[in-house]
Amino acid sequence: MRYKVAPPARSRPFLETAREALPLVPDSEADCCRAIQTATDVSDRETAQKYLVFLQALGLVAESDRGYYRTRTDPDRAALATAFEESVFGVDVLLAVLGSEPVEAAAAFDALREEIPRWERERHTDWEAVWQERTANLLEWAVILGLAEKTDDGYRQPTEDGTDQ
Repeated sequence: MRYKVAPPARSRPFLETAREALPLVPDSEADCCRAIQTATDVSDRETAQKYLVFLQALGLVAESDRGYYRTRTDPDRAALATAFEESVFGVDVLLAVLGSEPVEAAAAFDALREEIPRWERERHTDWEAVWQERTANLLEWAVILGLAEKTDDGYRQPTEDGTDQ
């Protein structure tokens, strides 16, 4: 399953804080969103819900028939990067576009454009604006997780001496 969520990029410490706010025993989506809002500076429930689903995509949170709960594993950056690439829609396409030369977010979106399902296009009045924002968010998350590097001219594959963020 690939998740289509791409909340605004934050930091790995933000992900850890949001995850730690969630219970080990399943709880409702509403309570989990409230916990994320209380523990972080996320002000609205809709954004908190996007982060909850994103945490699930990364394997930091799981869902049962009784609700969401924090997983007991503590993945490192490599495990988070792998989960991001395998579980979040479009990441594989975006990473395939990146080379040693920087690629602008608009060009990365152009590569992803054909992969966006028809129902997603029909779901939004201005689907291109929605997906351009998602593309930018995904590229920023790729930087945070060590899968891309940001330059003044765009995004590229990370160099060998890339540093941990």
